[in-house]
Amino acid sequence: MVKMNIFNQTQARKVVNQKGPFAVIEYVKDLSVTPSTAASAYFMGEMGVRKRQVVADLNNSGIILQAGAMQMISGNVQVATNVQGVGGLMKGIFGGAVTGESAIKPRYTGTGRVILEPTYKYILLEDLAAWNGGMTIEDGLFLACSDTVQMKVTARSNFSSAIAGGEGLFNNTLYGQGIAVLESPVPADELFVFDLDNDTLKIDGSMAIAWSQSLQFTVERTTKTLVGSAASGEGLVNVYRGTGRVLVAPVG
Repeated sequence: MVKMNIFNQTQARKVVNQKGPFAVIEYVKDLSVTPSTAASAYFMGEMGVRKRQVVADLNNSGIILQAGAMQMISGNVQVATNVQGVGGLMKGIFGGAVTGESAIKPRYTGTGRVILEPTYKYILLEDLAAWNGGMTIEDGLFLACSDTVQMKVTARSNFSSAIAGGEGLFNNTLYGQGIAVLESPVPADELFVFDLDNDTLKIDGSMAIAWSQSLQFTVERTTKTLVGSAASGEGLVNVYRGTGRVLVAPVG
């Protein structure tokens, strides 16, 4: 048995979020500063620029991580890759190439703790049960998930949503049951959460960082005619239709 004080609140750190097997530790104050770095560390902390670290508690369960995300393991935890044969490797390489994510995502199973590398990005813990069957995420957001979560590469249904929308041709989609851990460019307090019930959301720009896979995503003119769109000063907008959720970073 391994005992550790990682969840004990100190002057330096505290647990700020917890969902499923994952907990988020935030380093609220950098105590290991020097006279030359003290001022910058103080103002960084005041503005919320702090290191955050994800800890996963495993109890005969498993998680999947972005490659290179692990910092420490305690307990009886085994590591395996998500690659099964040459076909699985080629599929992973293709998926990684088109989405910008790593091709191989290691799976950790057993009983113990997995501690991830600290990051200055903001950590979101998302329960897929709230995402109407699954969520499609922007490139670079995936950090970890329960191993009950499935992953696939989703292609745009039409070229308009890929080229004009600025979202790219392919994205990762997470579906199934469990918790997804995302590295967000903005804190949760700045995100707009839209829950659509057979309705429409239009966004001027690629500010959506995640949306339910059940939503139809297209790019359309703000008015019925090209001249009208030009006159309105808005042009093209990203449109999400149907029932599901959209996370929007309006100031990111």
